[in-house]
Amino acid sequence: MNSVDEQRRLFLLTAARLAALTASASGAGITSAAATRSPGASYPFSLGVASGSPLPDAVVIWTRILDNPLADPQNPAPMPALALSVRWEMAADAAFRNIVAQGVAPATPALAHSVHVDVRGLAPGRWYWYRFMLGDAVSPVGRTRTAPAADSLPERLTLAVASCQHWEFGSFAAQRQIAAAAPDLVAFLGDYIYEWGPYQLKHPTSPIRTAESFSLGDYRARYAQYKSDPDLQAAHLAAPWIVTWDDHEVANDYAGERDERLDPRFAERRAAAYQAFYEHMPLRLNLPAGAGFGALRIYQRYDWGRLARFHVLDDRQYRAGHACTPDGRGGSSSVYRRDCKALGDPGRSMLGGEQQQWLADGLRSSRARWNILAQQTLMAQNSQVPLRREGDARIWTDGWDGYPQARRQLFEALAASRAANPLVLSGDVHCFYAATLARDATRPLSAANPALATEFCGTSLTSPSRPQQRTDQYVAMNPHLAYGRSDRRGFMLLDITPQASTVLFQGLADVHDPLSSVATLARFQVRDGQPGPTTF
Repeated sequence: MNSVDEQRRLFLLTAARLAALTASASGAGITSAAATRSPGASYPFSLGVASGSPLPDAVVIWTRILDNPLADPQNPAPMPALALSVRWEMAADAAFRNIVAQGVAPATPALAHSVHVDVRGLAPGRWYWYRFMLGDAVSPVGRTRTAPAADSLPERLTLAVASCQHWEFGSFAAQRQIAAAAPDLVAFLGDYIYEWGPYQLKHPTSPIRTAESFSLGDYRARYAQYKSDPDLQAAHLAAPWIVTWDDHEVANDYAGERDERLDPRFAERRAAAYQAFYEHMPLRLNLPAGAGFGALRIYQRYDWGRLARFHVLDDRQYRAGHACTPDGRGGSSSVYRRDCKALGDPGRSMLGGEQQQWLADGLRSSRARWNILAQQTLMAQNSQVPLRREGDARIWTDGWDGYPQARRQLFEALAASRAANPLVLSGDVHCFYAATLARDATRPLSAANPALATEFCGTSLTSPSRPQQRTDQYVAMNPHLAYGRSDRRGFMLLDITPQASTVLFQGLADVHDPLSSVATLARFQVRDGQPGPTTF
C-alpha cells in the first residue's frame, strides 16, 4: 500500500484535475439525446463520483449523469428519457494498470440517471481506485477502500466526521480540508442539503432559487447544486463515506410523518426526499419487500475489523411527534420540563421499536474494541436554564432532551450490552461538544451513576450558530459537558487505535473563504476502558 504522503499526493493531483474539469464543464452547453452526447459538447460527470458503505469484500461506487448542475431548477434542460449505459472500472492502482473489476451499469431516468455499483469480490483492508466512462468522457478518479477482515485488529482508523452544510452560509472549505487529511473513512451525520434557501450567495451568477423543495424534481435540483461544488466532490474522491440523514434532507424539524405545517400529504414529500437522497449517495438500496422510497431504511451497521463497529442510526423516520407543540403546528419548541408531561411518556420513541432492538442486538453481539454510534443530534443533556428545582429545566424538544425516556432506554441497552468503549458521534446543533454520558446528568458520576459512554458532537460545516457566550453558559449549567464551542465552523478528525481514540475539533479560520486554513481548537482522548473525554 502507498505511504500516507503518497496517497495524499495522488489525491491532491486528482482533486486539481477535478477542479479543472468542473470549471471547463460549467459553461458548456447541454445535449438532449444520448445519440448526440459527446464530451466536446458537455461533461456528463459534472457531479463527480463517490464511494461508500464499505464491507470487507465490497464497496458501493456512485455517479450521476448530468450536464449542467447549475441549471435553473424551474426550467432545466431535459435529460434523455432513456437509460444510458455507463462503463466503470475498479483498479488496484491509481494508474489503472491493474484493473480488478469492471462492467456496465444502467443510468435510468427513473433514478435521475444515477449509477450505483456494488463492487464485490474485493480484498479486505486495502485501497482501490475507480472511474466511470460514458462515450469518450471519463469521470474523475476516486479513491476508496474496503473494510478490514472481520477477524483482524487494525492498528488504526483515521475518521473524519461532518454535518450541516448549508450552501448559502459559506464555502465548503471544510470539505477541502477533510480531503487534505486523507482519512480512511468519512462519516456524514446529516443535513447534507438544506431544503430551503436562495442560491445567489455562493454562486451569484447562477440562477436564483428561493422556493423550498417539495417535489422530487426540487430535491434533485438541490442535490445537484450542492454536488457541483469542487471541494465537496474532492472530499468524496478522498475516501469512502458512511452516511445518515437528519431533518433538512426533507423538512425542518420533521418527526416521522409529521412536519411543521402538519401537511396531510407530507408522507408523499418525505418519500420524494428519501428517493433523492438515495439517488445522490453511495448506498445499497434497502427497502422492505413491496415498499416505496417512503420506507427507505438508512440505519446500517459497519465493522472495521475488530477495531470499531459503526452503528449508524436514523432518529428521524421512526420518532414520535414532538412533545408539547404550540397549537396548529408541528416541529420543535423550547419548553419547561415541569410544563410538559408528555416528556415523561415511555412510549415516545426516538428510534422506533425495530431499530431500538436492532441497536441492542448489535451492541450485545459486538466484538469491537470501540462501538461507535453515528447519529444525528446531541445526546447529552443540554438544559438551557439552571436546574433551580426538580422539573425546572427549559429544553429544546427536537434533540434527545425532547425524548428523555427514549434516551434512558438507549442508555439501559448500552449498560446491559457491556459493549466495549461506546462513543457517540453527533451533529445537528452547529456546536462542538465533548461530554460524558450517564443515566442521570443531574447527579455526579459515582458507582451508582457510572459513566456509560463518551460523546463528541461536531460543529456545522457552514451553518450558523449561537454566540459563544451562550454556549459557555450551557456548559456551565451542565457539568457533564466538558467543552463547548459554537463560534467556529469545521469538522472532527478521529484517530482510533486499540489503546485510545483521539479526537481533534478542527475549526476554519473563515467559513466564507474557500481557501480558509484550519486549526485544531481542542484535543480529547478516550482511553480503552475509561469512558469520558480527557484533554491533552
